[in-house]
Amino acid sequence: MQHLPWIILFAPLVSAALIVLFTQRWKNLSALISIAAVLVSAAGSITLFRTLPDSTTAFQFPWLDFGALDIDFQVPIGITIDGLSKAMLLVVTAIGALIHIYSWAYMADDEGKSRYFAGLSFFMFSMLGIVFANNFLMMFIFWELVGVSSFILIGHWFFRNAPAAAANKAFICNRLGDFGFLLGILLVWTATQSVNFEAIKARLPELTANPAFLPFATAAVLCLFCGTVGKSAQFPLHVWLPDAMEGPTPVSALIHAATMVAAGVYMLARIYFIVETSPAAMEVIAVIGTITAVLAALMATQQDDIKRVLAYSTLSQLGYMVMAVGVASKDGAMFHLFTHAFFKALLFLGAGSVILACHHEQNIWKMGGLWKKQPITVLTFAVATCALMGVWGFSGFYSKDAILVAASEHHPWILGFGLFTAFLTAFYMTRLFVVVFFGKARTQEAGHAHEAPAVMWIPLVLLAIPAFVAGYPGVIANFLPTPAHEAASNVPYLASGLGLLGIALGFLLYRAQEKDPIRIPLLANKFYFDEFYAQVIWYTQDLLARISAFIDRWVLDTALVRGLSSGTWGFGFALRFAQSGNLQSYALLFGAGVVALFYFILFY
Repeated sequence: MQHLPWIILFAPLVSAALIVLFTQRWKNLSALISIAAVLVSAAGSITLFRTLPDSTTAFQFPWLDFGALDIDFQVPIGITIDGLSKAMLLVVTAIGALIHIYSWAYMADDEGKSRYFAGLSFFMFSMLGIVFANNFLMMFIFWELVGVSSFILIGHWFFRNAPAAAANKAFICNRLGDFGFLLGILLVWTATQSVNFEAIKARLPELTANPAFLPFATAAVLCLFCGTVGKSAQFPLHVWLPDAMEGPTPVSALIHAATMVAAGVYMLARIYFIVETSPAAMEVIAVIGTITAVLAALMATQQDDIKRVLAYSTLSQLGYMVMAVGVASKDGAMFHLFTHAFFKALLFLGAGSVILACHHEQNIWKMGGLWKKQPITVLTFAVATCALMGVWGFSGFYSKDAILVAASEHHPWILGFGLFTAFLTAFYMTRLFVVVFFGKARTQEAGHAHEAPAVMWIPLVLLAIPAFVAGYPGVIANFLPTPAHEAASNVPYLASGLGLLGIALGFLLYRAQEKDPIRIPLLANKFYFDEFYAQVIWYTQDLLARISAFIDRWVLDTALVRGLSSGTWGFGFALRFAQSGNLQSYALLFGAGVVALFYFILFY
């Protein structure tokens, strides 16, 4: 049992190494190696969940020790196993295994299939490292590896401009957030002289007893939160996530719905004992989460790309989770993360089935009538849609309402925005479902669509089960603490009523429509955030680059480097005329030199 966590962690890394070094030319063998590795990790996670107690268990060995330099600083490589990490392990490995299997068919004809599965395995290793980490330094290392692996997977089709640009955009936005995250880690280490979570937790009561520590704690928490803003795509660094849909659809399901973007929320839950030391920072976290939830939901109402609609819904749901942390409901955030992982992965994989059936068409207005062509996809997609909208009886109903109830107990104005977001969610998902699956086929490709092969629809069916039941109190209690609330609330009834209103409005507006009857440029263009950032970069970074290029070309290169060399050449060229080879000329010059020398000696 001591070795099981290490097997779970390193199996995907071994898979990635084998594929990169030995099996790239054999695509199906590479896929089988990657699938086998993630199944090993999934089986190990299930065994770990069933056999080890919920109390924290750490497996670690020394790594960095600066004792020889008289510096009291040690960093171990350690694995933490508790209720939080075990639940996250099941989410990551179970969904990862199903997406790997789905990818075998989805990427069947892709030239880079081996490279794709190597990237998936490397991502799984990186994500599992975040889940297992028992200290900030280890978490930061795997945090960066997740960023690298996501860059590789988003840019899988790097020979196209859009995926390459999307990969760069994701990498840069994550680096901005990670810079703040690193500053936060340094601030925590400065205060506690440790990066180990348990050691920090033991030191905090002594520090928080001093009121002067509060501003320092606020700064540290906000810097750590920057990591979540980048990785979980919160406002104002939310712009990378929709563009990341340029990667293969299974990548969208794995990285940008179920695991990577949830890493920021998981990090906040893991270090919640630090977060709660600063009420001011929690207010900021709640506000950022609320803004993200509302803005993303508004943007989703006007998107025409099926994957981008789902991407903005992911942004909105991540906003809910961050909001929950800000209103002191860590359990509510993890509850929604748990349920969201299943139904959002199902939505993306269902979207992949639709895209493949429509010959890689992603515009929802070029689909239609697919309920007759893809009955299994439609049914499973409907389950996930109901869960996302928070329909009673589906998993999302319980987890989303837990967050809204927590908001009502702490910040009523946040509750108002949360309820408005619930209405928008029901509206834009009804719009998506009606346009894609109902009515008549709008293109020849949609008219000839057919159900996905079994290797693709079996993962859909398997994901539909937890998407339906994962939120039930009797189910979730086996994985995570059930969020507790002070009193009974009418919030679930309000949320359900607004959800039904959104469904009705979406159905009435979009049934039998050939094009969008509502067009709001501000929402369709995503509040012009990308254009605004482009202008900011043009007048800052690009301006500096242009000035630097001018100085390099005309001052350094032309005036100095070429100028000096040209001047030296010109001076030498002029001296050539003095070398005439005529003795009379040389004698005349010699005499003139002697006269000049005597003149200088006599008069100076």
